Amino acid sequence: MQGYVYGTDQNRGIVVVAHGLGGGADSYLAQIMYFVDKGWRVLSYDATGSYESEGKTTKGFPQALSDLNAALTYINGEPEFEDLPIMLFGHSWGGYAVANAPHLGHEIAGIVSVSGVNSSMEIVLEQGRRIMGGFIYTQYPYLWLYQRLLFGKIASLTAVDAINQSHIPVLIIHGRGDDMVFYDGCSVIAHIKEITNPNIKTLVLDEPGRNGHNDVFRSDAAIAYIDEINAEYHELYNQYEQKIPYEIQQAYYAKIDRNLAQDLNLELMDEIHSFFLACLKR
Repeated sequence: MQGYVYGTDQNRGIVVVAHGLGGGADSYLAQIMYFVDKGWRVLSYDATGSYESEGKTTKGFPQALSDLNAALTYINGEPEFEDLPIMLFGHSWGGYAVANAPHLGHEIAGIVSVSGVNSSMEIVLEQGRRIMGGFIYTQYPYLWLYQRLLFGKIASLTAVDAINQSHIPVLIIHGRGDDMVFYDGCSVIAHIKEITNPNIKTLVLDEPGRNGHNDVFRSDAAIAYIDEINAEYHELYNQYEQKIPYEIQQAYYAKIDRNLAQDLNLELMDEIHSFFLACLKR
């Protein structure tokens, strides 16, 4: 598994960044650099089957928790990280991993789970229902057995149980309009009434255009820019009757301003930073 350390001179603590499914460490480079600028050292990594890490596929949802465990084991074995409080930050697939992290037994000072999933089986059923309707539930025993054989007991773990078995402060952030991890479906926040950990905090995002799955981190400038480039792509799509030539596509992607597209919603990031600072004071 390929990992990266940023801000090697920063000693406030270490933030472990767990990325979403289909992404990699540098998909969250804007967030990483924000944390570094605020005095945190950051460890990010490409999960199994992602970007520069080994593996033909990501295997399945529970793999995120196994990979996070490997990252935390590495931190605990390296003298350079000694005495640095560990904070976890994860989005989507990574949000599932960090919310389940108390199961792993590592010393963790604080957790921020953004758009996170409660359990692997819940997301499998939720996504399956979109394709197969209610028929997916007839496949539950086979799906459960497959995941159990592949991942062992990790496949059965839930974020609710993890959070409740510890007193680690946890901030759960979720957009009410999330169409990938439904707010009232398989999300961690959907189970909020089951959580008994007194150190839980929630942040519900309702603002239109910034209450979905991937747009929660975007600044106003980023939202406007993404709308602009999406409209341009739509024009190309229609112009070439759904068959955009390879050269045209390459030219389109080459001119995208990635920094602007990833410009951060600083209000949200400041909330996360303030939460981590409060965790240091406990």
